[in-house]
Amino acid sequence: MDRDVWKRDEVDSPCTQVCVVHPETQLCAGCARTMDEISRWSQMSATERQTITADLPNRTAVPKKRRGGRAGRSKG
Repeated sequence: MDRDVWKRDEVDSPCTQVCVVHPETQLCAGCARTMDEISRWSQMSATERQTITADLPNRTAVPKKRRGGRAGRSKG
């Protein structure tokens, strides 16, 4: 009996269970994937998953700009 039948070379999901899609970037704040990528993940090929996973460090899911502070308040 071949015990390797159930071994699969899957690309693990990058999900961090912080599932919030940023309104500006439309990327998940936890894993930086798009909603389409998240919903299709289980149907994607290993190659497509690897391509997306390799690109994730280049994505900015949540902009790092300041939202006002003192300078923002003094404009009014």
